[in-house]
Amino acid sequence: MESFTNERFQITLDYLYSRLPMYQRVGLKAFKKGLDNIDALCRYLGNPQERYPCLHVAGTNGKGSSSHMLAAILQSAGYRTGLYTSPHLKSFTERIRVNGREASREWIAEWVEKRKPLIEEINPSFFELTVAMAFDYFAHHQVEIAVIEVGLGGRFDSTNIIRPLLSLITNISYDHQDVLGSTLPEIAFEKAGIIKPFTPVVISQRQEEVSSVFIRRATEENAPLYFASDYYRVEIIGNGIFDIYRQDKLHMSAVKCQLMGQYQSKNIAGVMQVIECLRQRGWQISPEAIYKGLAEVSSITGLKGRWQVIRSQPLTVCDIAHNEDGLRQVIAQLRSVPYHHLHFVFGVVADKSLDKILPLLPLQATYYFCKPNLPRGLPAEILSQQAAGYGLKGQVYASVQEAYRAALAAACPCDMVLVSGSTFVVAEIEDL
Repeated sequence: MESFTNERFQITLDYLYSRLPMYQRVGLKAFKKGLDNIDALCRYLGNPQERYPCLHVAGTNGKGSSSHMLAAILQSAGYRTGLYTSPHLKSFTERIRVNGREASREWIAEWVEKRKPLIEEINPSFFELTVAMAFDYFAHHQVEIAVIEVGLGGRFDSTNIIRPLLSLITNISYDHQDVLGSTLPEIAFEKAGIIKPFTPVVISQRQEEVSSVFIRRATEENAPLYFASDYYRVEIIGNGIFDIYRQDKLHMSAVKCQLMGQYQSKNIAGVMQVIECLRQRGWQISPEAIYKGLAEVSSITGLKGRWQVIRSQPLTVCDIAHNEDGLRQVIAQLRSVPYHHLHFVFGVVADKSLDKILPLLPLQATYYFCKPNLPRGLPAEILSQQAAGYGLKGQVYASVQEAYRAALAAACPCDMVLVSGSTFVVAEIEDL
C-alpha cells in the first residue's frame, strides 16, 4: 500500500513540475505578478484561508527560522498549529505541516487529481497552487492557528491573500533584485505590502535605511507598528544559549535555541515581540512554552539547514545562506568556531550578485565549487573563474555530492567542512 501511495505521489509531483512554472527551477519566468490566480483558486475552494487565524511572516533573511520558532512555541502552548514554508529541502511535503507532521502524500495526490480541470483552466504557477493547497490542508485538519511564510517579496506574493492576526517582517537585505528592486527601500516597500489595515506588524530589526518605509506603510494602514529591537535585546551567553532582555531588564535567562547560529538572536527578538502581541490579544502562551518551543524547534517542526551540524569529526555544517547578508552572518559565525582548516563546498544560482557575495568569503579556505542540480544553477566553472578574481582557490566538481565527498575526504578531524551558498546546494547533501 505504501509503495502504491509513493508511486501515486511521484506521478502527482511529475504532473505539477511539468505543467506549472516553478521559480526555484526557472526563475523569473515563473513569477506571476498579481493575486488573481490565487484569488480564483481560493474562491473555488471556499476561501479556506478564512477559517482559521494566521500569522504572516516576510523578510529577506530569517523568515523561515522565525516561522518555525513561532510554530514550535504555539504548538508547545497547546495550539493545533499549521506551518507553511518554502522552498522544501528534501520532500515537497515539508512545505505543509500540522503540529510538525508533514502533509500526507495520499491527501496531496487525491487533492491534485480532483482539481486537474481547475489547474488546467487557471494555469497557476507552482507556488500559487501549493499556497492554495496549504490553505485547504489547514482547513481540512482544523488548525487553531497557521504560520504562513511569504515566498518572494510580499506585496504580490500568493500568501498575501490572507488577513492575518499579525504580521512579522524579519530583515531587509539584497536578494531577488530582478523582482523586488535594486535598493533596500524598494525591497522594503515590497515586503511592507503584507501590512494590513488595523493589523499589528512587528519588524524584527530597526534598520535605518528602511525604517521609514515601514512607518509610512503602517501609518497609511492604521496598523500598530512595533520595532522588536526597540523592546527586546537578545545576548548570546553560550553555544545556542541566550539571555533575553526586555526594556533592558532580564526577561528570560539561559534560553536554549536548537537553531545554533548567532544570527538567530535578531530573529528571537522579533518572535518575542510577536508572542507579546498575541498574549495581549488573549492567546495563552506561557514562559514554559517559549522555553520548550525554542529549545526543541527543529525537533518539533523539522527545520533543517540553519547552521546545522551534521558531523562532528570533521565538524561539518550546512547553512542555506544564499545572499549578501545571510552569508555575512554565516562568516561571522565561523569566526567563533575553532578549526584548523576550512573546506568550503560552495554553489549558487545564476541570479546572485557575485560581486557582493565573493568578497565576503574567507581567503584561507579550500573551495569545492559545484552547481545545484536545477536550470537556475550557476555552472561551477563560471563560479570558480569569478571566485579566482577574489583570491578564492579550489576545484570544480560535477555535482554537489561529489564536491561534498571530496571535502570530507580531504579534511582532517580537526578541520571544518561548510556547505553553503544556496538552499539547493544544501538540499542535495545526502547526510542532511
